[in-house]
Amino acid sequence: MNEESPAGLTPATAAQRLRDEGPNELGVSQRRTLQGMAWEVVREPMFLLLLGAGAIYLAMGDAHEALILLGFVVIIMTTTVLQERRTDNALEALRDLSSPRALVLRGGETLRIPGREVVREDVLLLAEGDRVPADGELLQAHELATDESMLTGESEAVAKQLPGERVFAGTLVVRGQGLMRVTATGRRTELGRIGQSLQTIELQASPLREEVARLTRRLVVIGLSLCLALSLLFWALRGGWLDALLAGITLAMGILPQELPVIMIVFLALAARRLAAQQVLTRRLNAIETLGQTTVLCVDKTGTLTENRMAVAALAVGEQTLDLRDLAPAGLPEAFHELLEYAVLASEIDPHDPMERALHALAAAQLEGSGHLHPQWTLAREYELSPQLLAMSHLWRNSTLADDVVATKGAPEAVAALCHLTDVRRDRLAAQAARMADSGLRVLGVARARHHNTGGGWPDRQHDFDFEWVGLVGLADPLRAEVPAAVAECRRAGIRVVMITGDHPRTAAAIAAQAGIESTSVLTGDDIAAMEEPALAHRVASVNIFARVKPQQKLAIVQALKAQGEVVAMTGDGVNDAPALKAAHIGIAMGQRGTDVAREAAALVLLHDDFSSIVQAIHRGRRTFANLRQAMVYTLAVHVPIVGLALLPVLFGLPLVLAPLHIAFLELVIDPACSLVFEAEEGADDLMAQPPRRIAEPLLSGWHVALSLIQGGLVMAVVVGLYAWTLVQDVPAGMASTAAFVVLVTANAALIVPSRSSLSKWRSLWSGFTPVSLWVLGGTLLALTAITTAPPLTRAFGFAPLAAADWLAALAVGLSLLVPLHLIKTVLPVRSRPMGPPGKQAPGP
Repeated sequence: MNEESPAGLTPATAAQRLRDEGPNELGVSQRRTLQGMAWEVVREPMFLLLLGAGAIYLAMGDAHEALILLGFVVIIMTTTVLQERRTDNALEALRDLSSPRALVLRGGETLRIPGREVVREDVLLLAEGDRVPADGELLQAHELATDESMLTGESEAVAKQLPGERVFAGTLVVRGQGLMRVTATGRRTELGRIGQSLQTIELQASPLREEVARLTRRLVVIGLSLCLALSLLFWALRGGWLDALLAGITLAMGILPQELPVIMIVFLALAARRLAAQQVLTRRLNAIETLGQTTVLCVDKTGTLTENRMAVAALAVGEQTLDLRDLAPAGLPEAFHELLEYAVLASEIDPHDPMERALHALAAAQLEGSGHLHPQWTLAREYELSPQLLAMSHLWRNSTLADDVVATKGAPEAVAALCHLTDVRRDRLAAQAARMADSGLRVLGVARARHHNTGGGWPDRQHDFDFEWVGLVGLADPLRAEVPAAVAECRRAGIRVVMITGDHPRTAAAIAAQAGIESTSVLTGDDIAAMEEPALAHRVASVNIFARVKPQQKLAIVQALKAQGEVVAMTGDGVNDAPALKAAHIGIAMGQRGTDVAREAAALVLLHDDFSSIVQAIHRGRRTFANLRQAMVYTLAVHVPIVGLALLPVLFGLPLVLAPLHIAFLELVIDPACSLVFEAEEGADDLMAQPPRRIAEPLLSGWHVALSLIQGGLVMAVVVGLYAWTLVQDVPAGMASTAAFVVLVTANAALIVPSRSSLSKWRSLWSGFTPVSLWVLGGTLLALTAITTAPPLTRAFGFAPLAAADWLAALAVGLSLLVPLHLIKTVLPVRSRPMGPPGKQAPGP
């Protein structure tokens, strides 16, 4: 059989084409491999130093010490990779919009096959409710209409009636039936081309990640320089190049906050877990803190601000208009019953079209038992919508009536023309319809007619009926209930909300007004097309509503905002949103209505499409950053005595206190555990009343560094002083080192208390302890007790057992530092935010 015939391709031809051209899949994925995740972890300076120290221990013949040290590398790498892998797996489990199944003609037979097996030149049968699996051209159509909102952003169904009209992959058939021939599959479809454009957009690191990278590079240079200097000094004073190199690495590890990536992973992973409980999936962990810096939130209208479903919002009969959003509990007034009755009669019996479903839903709720519903009537004739006449009519028969009943609905001007109204009345109806459209409604006209059937059949044209005007129906894609409050919360937080949609400017402006998005003008896609980049960059600074926007223009808007120094978050659910989602600092996809391509491009996915969860995510991002800053101040402070214990004994000829194993224990076990305390902090009550953090604002300002150095210097003075004093008292070096280590760890635990509080009052020392705080403090002391008193662990760490009284005395010295440490914070309060406007781009590193 000829493969061009309506019988479709032969099975053999289809199978060969599937092999030659590949399956009908987009092939767009950003899933990372285990090897790639592991390589990102290995490149961290902390791991390089630990690996270097382990190699030196092996060279010295101390395999036991090397294995313990390298064990930390395995633990942290495994934890990091598993967390990243869990995030990817969760996104894979979310892919509920899998390849649609298709009804295809193969060799003259009708077959139902997976959408991935559709090939070019297949002949497909389309019906209401089907998702089109590939691009194609119509061969036949009967009242066919498709929902193309995922491609265009417009919520209105698009009529497809003429042979040769294009039908696009991923769109949904909402009305009628059709026959199409496939012209493109997979990446060659319109949907696929948008997906492929994502490959040209590079993901950007978050501002915090870039800042930490700059800080890490500087500390690496300082640490390696001092490592080399101390190694040479040790070698010159004491000899033994391996011991000298080990001492230098110990100092470098003390200077470099090796646990910094671990603390960041802990904070971001726990924040992602908390967001997941609020139905927000984190695709990339650094997106959490970037949300806290967001200055502009770009939102799509359809499916993001609105519910992506139609509902009847207004009815107009004569000069009387009823707003159904203010409908009284008594129900629909009698004057509007007939209008709704004929609107339903002009619709399909079991519709898929969103507008017709809305009419049926309202009628079921308001006309039950009123005599205006006619399930016993028989649909005898349908008059289709056409480009020449934007109206459709249904002719109904009932044995109890002498005449047939005809109901029509369509564009108000088309229905008015069928009614043969006077020019004055048509102008009046046009003005009434325009007022309804200005409020963001999709307006339909409704008319009725009677036809006396004498057995000669029915007219061939709708114009041959004697129609009478009934009224107007206004439908709207309802605003999500949570949106106004969420937009208001963004405004209080200093975040500008911008709407970018493919809908009509009037509709966009009306929805924006309902949502609380303020704007003095609307910029359209045609306006943007006529602008050069500098002009667009100037306009985006003041315009908050963009309408009739094409996909590539969404991307241009996001890039123009970024060029203005804004931190841009972008929400969306359609394929048309994907390039902008990926280009934004943070892309947020709708999980339920969103497409796979949008989800893959986004950094966050809202599982329940709840717009208010965006505000929760922004709050979480701000809280995470504030708590991370507290943890970093604490971490920097505890590194000061570590550096002192690594450097001073060499300078003064004393036995070394710390080895790389001890520092690894402190920084990979104690410090990350302590950081859990800061992560659990609730944050300031006015966190969402503050402007977004400026990109130029550092994670640690001069005030933070000063506080850390002073507090850490106090601990260093006490620990080094105690160590030197015990040696003067002829205490063995092993016991002196153990006592100094006990004081060091206890003082670090004590430092948590003043560091975790945002207040500088005495009562804040003891108030608000969370269960996490108590568990961490108790666990820290328990771990310290184990490694300094249990013989197997003390031997592994090179400690000498202390008498109980001496151990308790060292513990008391460390805890006694709590009061002076808090006094330092009281005298030197930390400024949390430098002055200046938020949201401007910091210079590059």
